[in-house]
Amino acid sequence: MSEKYDLIIIGGGPGGLTAAEIAAAKKKRVLIIEKEGWGGTCTHRGCIPTKALLSCSKYFADLKKLKRMGINITDAFVDFTAIKKHQQQIVKVSALGAQKVLTEAGVETKQGIGEIISPSEVLFTDPSGRSENFLTQNIMIAWGSVPQVLPGINLSERILTSDGILNLNTLPSSIIIVGGSVIGVEFATFFAELGAKVTIVEILDRIIPLEDQECADLLKQELNRLGVVMNTSTKLESLKDTGSSVVMLAQKEGKPLDISADCALLCTGRKPLLYSEELERLGIKYSKTGIAVDQNMMTNIPGIYAVGDVTGGMMLAHRAAQQAKFTTEKIFGDDDFSYNENFIPSVVYSHPQIARVGYTQKRAEDEGLSIEVVKSQYSANIIARAELMGQGFVKAIFHQDKIIGATIVGEDAADLIAPLALAISNELTRKQLRSWVLPHPTLSEIFAPLITTNLYH
Repeated sequence: MSEKYDLIIIGGGPGGLTAAEIAAAKKKRVLIIEKEGWGGTCTHRGCIPTKALLSCSKYFADLKKLKRMGINITDAFVDFTAIKKHQQQIVKVSALGAQKVLTEAGVETKQGIGEIISPSEVLFTDPSGRSENFLTQNIMIAWGSVPQVLPGINLSERILTSDGILNLNTLPSSIIIVGGSVIGVEFATFFAELGAKVTIVEILDRIIPLEDQECADLLKQELNRLGVVMNTSTKLESLKDTGSSVVMLAQKEGKPLDISADCALLCTGRKPLLYSEELERLGIKYSKTGIAVDQNMMTNIPGIYAVGDVTGGMMLAHRAAQQAKFTTEKIFGDDDFSYNENFIPSVVYSHPQIARVGYTQKRAEDEGLSIEVVKSQYSANIIARAELMGQGFVKAIFHQDKIIGATIVGEDAADLIAPLALAISNELTRKQLRSWVLPHPTLSEIFAPLITTNLYH
């Protein structure tokens, strides 16, 4: 007789892990199935390894600041083997942490393939090929996403996706990055800071098109300072691996462009990982942009839910986790918890970082909202100046005296966005924000113009 669960989750990324932990805390019997590595794309091919790499390149780039602060370091060099070891160690720690959380929560785990047979049955197949069926009250799909590859492009040892580039063991002297959105500018930052010649090719007229224009302009300026060559309004025509290099042919504003480099990185977005035959057999509605879900993250088939990248939209680990938290609470009877896509912060981990939550200035203006824009510069903050953080700013958007959006570009933007996300999700007014006490001297005082006149200098 098949074992029965309250919830079976297919996919051990941030969404699946969060759902499993919450359901187990509610004393539900939970099974989570993961095909490859615990932690999913985030741990093995996304957030964790890329940020480990960027931390290395930032430390190396920041050495140039030390001379101005009276600290002279000579003979600094890049040990790419050690950098890769750091990346691998951090990934290992993250994956082990994910397993530990599941074990301590009492979640049953299985490594292998989980196939949905019906809304109440899942077929599990382990790596040896042995299969068994499990019954369940609810199923959650958390399949994740995969890199999107442009038609006509053949991957090779030199033409890589954002997954493949993480396996590179030698620092290239030059690299072409196809795509100037989030993943593209993050890798451009990393390679340029380590001294590689970086060329970005972007079909649109500017990099990171979803971000605030002023933020994009500042990042472009900083990337240019690192020596990154940017070709916007440029259409890729071909990309070939010659065996010793890659050769790209493109059209830039109607004129031919020919570039060669050691390797090429395709950063043309990610797409939901969809097992179409399985979805069609079950009658689950989906499109190339993801599985269709309702406001409760349930598919059109009762009892089958989907969360995270597989649903399309913003492909962010914390979005997947929040969707999973909301869905799991809903499944097991808690209606107090809500989910609002507008309150999900996003971060570009370039140097400087860019972080935003809620409305951008452009979106508010496009929707015809009457807004007040309050801006505060890093140059006016004493800690930013003392620590040579460079340029940056905070831009807050107010509508009818409530804060509805914020964007930060500058050092530590990823951390600074958190309190603004809390303020926006609680729809705080200027009056309520005035009770916010900011410690002095700190970088957080950059928020002072949002609430009152800064008295400290």
